[in-house]
Parts: sequence; C-alpha cells; structure tokens
Amino acid sequence: MKVLLLTCALFCARAETPGIHEIMLRVAVNQAKTQEARREFVYRQKQVVTMRRAGGQVSREEHREYEVAPADRGSHRKLLALQGRYRKNGDYILFDKTDTGDTGPVIGIEAGLIQGFSDDMTDDHDSRDGISNNQFPLTDQQQLKYDFRLLGQETVRGRRVYRVAFQPRHRYDWKGEALIDAEEYQPVFVTTRVAHGLPLAVKMLLGTDIRGYGFSVSYQKFDDGAWFPVSYGGEFELRALFFYKRTISISMTNSDFHRADVNSRVTYLVSQP
Repeated sequence: MKVLLLTCALFCARAETPGIHEIMLRVAVNQAKTQEARREFVYRQKQVVTMRRAGGQVSREEHREYEVAPADRGSHRKLLALQGRYRKNGDYILFDKTDTGDTGPVIGIEAGLIQGFSDDMTDDHDSRDGISNNQFPLTDQQQLKYDFRLLGQETVRGRRVYRVAFQPRHRYDWKGEALIDAEEYQPVFVTTRVAHGLPLAVKMLLGTDIRGYGFSVSYQKFDDGAWFPVSYGGEFELRALFFYKRTISISMTNSDFHRADVNSRVTYLVSQP
C-alpha cells in the first residue's frame, strides 16, 4: 500500500509538471509583460569595474553610480558619480569626479575599455533594464535561437523553481542555466557563458582572445508584482595584440526603485538564490 501511494504521488507530481516548451512559452509571455512594467520605474544603479594584471594586481578600478529612468524605447542612464584609482609608475592615483560636477570619462586606454564594457554590458538602449536580451535568451525572439532542456525542480529560499539549461543553435551565442519561478514563470537567476570562443583566425592573426566570457543576473519580485534585475556581474580574461593581458570584472546592483510619476517605494518579496 505504501509503495502504491508513493507511486501515485510521484505520478501526480510528474503530471503537474509542464513540459519544457510550455514552461518557456509562459516565460516568453511574461518577459513581454515585465519589459512593459519596467518602463514605469526609476532606480539607482551602482557599478564596480576592475581590471587586473597577470599577477592579480589592480591596474584600474572605477566605481560608478547612475540614475536610470525610462525612455521611449529602453532606458536612459544619468551618471551621478565616478570615483576610482589607476596605477602609474608603481603608485595608485586616486580620482573623484563627483564633487567637481565633472562626470566625463577619464582619458586613457584602460579608461576607454572600462567605459566601453560598462556601456556594452549594462546600457543596451533597446532594453528596459539596460541588460541586453541577447545575453539572457528568454524573450520570444531570442528563444527561437536556442534549445532548452528541463533539468528538474528544486526549492530556492522557500519557492519552487524549474532548473532549465539552454544551448545555442548557432556557434557564437550563449549557453547556460536559468532558475524559473514555478508559480509565476519568471527568471529568478540566470547564468551564461559564450558557447564557443573567438574564431581561431582572430586569435592567430590579431593575438586577441577572451576567456571565460559570461555573466550572472539575479531577479527579484516587488510588492506590486513587477520583476527586476537587482544584481548582475561577470569576470573574464582579455588578451589583445599578443602582449596585453587583463582580467576584467564587473558587478552591478540596482536599488531605490520608485515609480517615475509617484513617490511610492517598492520592496522585495523574493530573495536572490
């Protein structure tokens, strides 16, 4: 009798679990709704971007703070603060462009690289949260480029989630895993890595390579039902022109959310895994 009851319970549990195609269809629908809901919010974004030499020594580090507001297509960032340090002749030079009101970029090769990585990774003008949809392929259009596989179910901080793996159908897209909230079909945590590195010809002719290129993003739900990315980051190794080598890390946190037209604040309902 106990075996029979256990078998019935397992059968019912499996019967209640939707297939991967249904899961991802619901995720795609909710991604469209979420993108629309995000246009109502203004929030603060803090970034730390660090470049390290081969031995681990910091060559440049920048701390940035932005105010992010909705725009016609995506979002608009206003740089509020920029502090950091860079190494020159064996010493660190500190800079703070906040008190002076000057928030323009500090001139230099590594300053330009950091500015470029910050813009590319967190300021996609077609996205409501600044993070490119290409990196985390959950929208209806991006899902067409990928194969998805349901790895199982688990509980993360008291909520049931589906663990889903994705693999690109083309060579140079992303691969990774996503935790999908089993009740609301929203991503809770997503990790990605480039499925394949740069083409061999680029490595040989230009002496350039990027290793470990990938990112992780955590989402949280607010008390009015909107979901938003609250943390984002990654670390990878850049080699350029045969001799230049840096490890680059970027971390971003979003906070202080409020609606663009009211002063009401929102609070978290779901904690990141």
